Amino acid sequence: MSSETQDVSAIMAKLDDWINKHCSNGAVPVLTGMNGDMDTVGSAIALASSQSNMMACGLHLGRVAKKVCEDLSAPFRKIGANHTNWPPSLSGIIIVDAASPSQVGIELPENIPKCIIDHHDTDDWDISDEDIMIKIDVSATTEIITQYLSQHSPESLTTPVRKLLIAGLITDTGRFRHAGKSAFSTTVTLLDDSEIDYASFVESIEGQETSPSERGSLLRGLERSKSIDSGSWNIVYTNSGTLEGRLATLLIGTGAEISLVSRSREGVSRLTARASRKTTLDGIHLGEIMESISKQIGGDGGGHSGAAGWSGNTDRIAAESAFIAQVALIKRKE
Repeated sequence: MSSETQDVSAIMAKLDDWINKHCSNGAVPVLTGMNGDMDTVGSAIALASSQSNMMACGLHLGRVAKKVCEDLSAPFRKIGANHTNWPPSLSGIIIVDAASPSQVGIELPENIPKCIIDHHDTDDWDISDEDIMIKIDVSATTEIITQYLSQHSPESLTTPVRKLLIAGLITDTGRFRHAGKSAFSTTVTLLDDSEIDYASFVESIEGQETSPSERGSLLRGLERSKSIDSGSWNIVYTNSGTLEGRLATLLIGTGAEISLVSRSREGVSRLTARASRKTTLDGIHLGEIMESISKQIGGDGGGHSGAAGWSGNTDRIAAESAFIAQVALIKRKE
C-alpha cells in the first residue's frame, strides 16, 4: 500500500471517529454550500445516508441538483437564510463543499463542533480544537465521500447514492475536463453497479431545459461579451442576471482562455469565472485570483484552478476591473 493511500485511509478513519462520536450524542446536520450545486448536494445526501442521526440540508438546490434529487426521491431539507431552529439534541455539524463560512449562507450555531469536508484549493475557515478539517486534493467533494463510504459504510453505496455521487463528480469536473486521475478511479468504483447505465444517466443530467426568459438572458449575455487582453492572457467577459456558470462555460467554448461573468443583485455583486484546462496548466489558478480579490476589495472568493467565484458589496464594474488587473500580474509558464 502506498504512503498516499495510507494517508487517505488515516484521514477517513479520523472522519469516521468524529462522525461516530457526535452521532452517538445527538443530531448532526450535513450542511451544503449555498450555491446548491450537484457536488455539495450529492455529497451531503450520500454522507447523511450512512447514519440515522444525520440529515442533508442547505439554503438552496441548484437546477441540476433539484432535478436529480426529485428523480431519485433523495432526502434534502431546505432551510432559510435566517435559520436558527436547530435540533435540541444538536451534537455537531458537518459542512460539505464550502471554502468559508460565508459560502454556507446561514449563521452557523455557536459552540458546536464542526467538521469541514472540502476539496477547494483555498479556504477561510477558523478551526478550533473541537473541529476537524477533512481536505484532500481531489477534483470534487464527492470523491472524498466515496472514499469514506467505501471504507467505513459500504452498505450505504446503494444505486441512488452512487448516482448522486456520480452526478456531483460529472458536473464539478465539467464532464471530466478538469478531472484529476483519481476522479476516474472514483467513477469506476461508483459504476460497479449493474443497475447504472452511465450514458443514459449522463444524458438525463445534461438534458436540462431552459425557459424562454433564461435563453433570452443567455443570448443577451453573449451579445454583451467583450474580449480583452490582460497581460499575456485573453479574457472574454460579460454580465448576466442568471445562469452565470452556464454562460461562463459557453464563453470558454468560443475559445476564450478565461471567461468572466458578473452579476449585481440587491446590492451584492458576484463574479463567476472559468478557464480552459490548457490555461490552468499555463499558470492560471482562478481560486487564488478570487481569494486575492477578496483581500483587495473585501467580499468572499475562492474555488478551483479552472472554476471559481467571488461575491461582495463592491460595485460590479469595480470587481470586474479588480479581476482583470489581477490576471495581468500572472506570468505564463514557459
